[in-house]
Order: sequence, then structure tokens, then C-alpha cells
Amino acid sequence: MPAGSTVELHAGGLTFPALAAGPEDGELVLLLHGFPQTAGAWRPQLDGLAAAGYRAVAPTQRGYAASARPPGGRRAYRLPALVDDVLGMARHLGRDRFSVVGHDWGGAVAWALAAHHPERLRTVAVVSTPHPRAVRESLGRSLQALRSSYVGFFALPALPEAVLLAGGGAVLRRMLVGSGLPADRADEYVAAMREPGALSGALGWYRAARPGDLALGDVSVPTLYVWSPGDPALGGTAARRTAAHVTGPYRFEVLEGAPHWIPETRPGELTRLLVDHLGSR
Repeated sequence: MPAGSTVELHAGGLTFPALAAGPEDGELVLLLHGFPQTAGAWRPQLDGLAAAGYRAVAPTQRGYAASARPPGGRRAYRLPALVDDVLGMARHLGRDRFSVVGHDWGGAVAWALAAHHPERLRTVAVVSTPHPRAVRESLGRSLQALRSSYVGFFALPALPEAVLLAGGGAVLRRMLVGSGLPADRADEYVAAMREPGALSGALGWYRAARPGDLALGDVSVPTLYVWSPGDPALGGTAARRTAAHVTGPYRFEVLEGAPHWIPETRPGELTRLLVDHLGSR
């Protein structure tokens, strides 16, 4: 089944459009995108995992599609709800256990899944995003607070939408391309964010975030963490401290020269790392 195949996942009263690839009886791997990506960020990885025999599914996350946009304002985007979404998706697919891969905000959800529901996971792979506790520990001993300063802006009401979508999304596009995302992918993501309600849904993740979300426990499931020194938002101090919060088998891979957008810019390397990780347990 090619990565362009679309399925619908039902969880928590919401419907999540998703891209799927691979044999339906293969081990399930759920791939979670971040801001302001689409499920299409994972197309190369979907194809690569499918070729290795896995059932790879990349959902459009909460708030990003009209059918996955809950009522209730920002409280509907708290981290426990995001974790429950993924557990519900796996249940919809008939799987008690699965592997999860997450990038950016999807990485934060992956860490939370691994910390709170280790019995449900075979493996976890996180791209770019350090363990949340490592982020908290780095705030007073590095430039991480400065790197994360944009989070406060994104959490403001109304203003981020007005700024980022100004000129038909030109500001958002400039931000994405300037941070190393290829122009064609930036165009894809900006078009998605221009859909009515999409950017507000995506920003709901920032508006709902609380300091307590950084207080996750250690992770015991087999873990792959992939980071790039060229990431302007997530620095090396937090990346290196992540190892202290993984008690199970752990592999830390650094992709020199890559920007934050590892799935899009280093697809071959990332896919090889994922296949190796999934097969190593």
C-alpha cells in the first residue's frame, strides 16, 4: 500500500485523517508530526517502513483537520488528551502494542506515551525534541530559554494567527524556509494552515501547555533519539541530558548539518535509523 493511501482513525469522538503504508498485519508504527507540519512530513519514512514490513500510519493530529478539532477551547489540547488520541488510534487499528515515532510536538507526545504507558509501546523514537525534563533542566544553564522564547508568542490569543497568516501566509512561509525547511514543503504546510481554523487548532497545543508537562518520568522502553545541532529551537544541553531520563536501551544519533526539519531534509538517514531501531529490540 503506497504512502499516499488515506485512512480515517476514530478516537475520542474525533476523526483523524491519516496516511498509511505497509501490510495491514505488520507491526504497527504510528508517526506523529509537529508544528505546523502535516502527515505528509512522514511520506519517505512511511514508504521505507512499509518496505521493511511494518504497518506505518501517520495521522493528522488534533486540531489540524476540521474533523479532528474538538470543542472546549485550549483545555482540549492538554498533553493527556493528545496522548489519549494516540492510544485511541491504536485501539481503532486493533493493536494492544505499537511503536511510536514523533517529531517536534509529536516528539513531546511520544515521550509522554513512553513515560506513562510503557506497557503499550514496543519502542519509541523521537526526532529533534529532547525529553521534557531535560528541557526543563537546561533552562537555567544554557540558551534554551532564549531558544524557546517563541513559545510565549504562539500562546497569545489571536495575534499569532494575524501575524503568521499575513500576506496569505507569507510570514509563516518565510519563517519555515528561513529555518531550513525546503520551499515545496513550506508551501504545503502553509496551504494547510490557511484552511479555516487550522492554524488556531495547531496553536492550541502551545496555548494549552503547562509547566507541569515538563515533569515527565523516566522512560524504560527501547528509545532512539535523533537530534541536529542546526536546530534553532532545541539546543545541545537538553539533547545531551536526555540520556539521564531513559533507563531502557538508548541510542542517541546526531545528524550534523541538519536543520530542525529532519524528516523532510534527511529522509534517507532517518528512515535507516528507524528501521534499524525497530529491528534491534
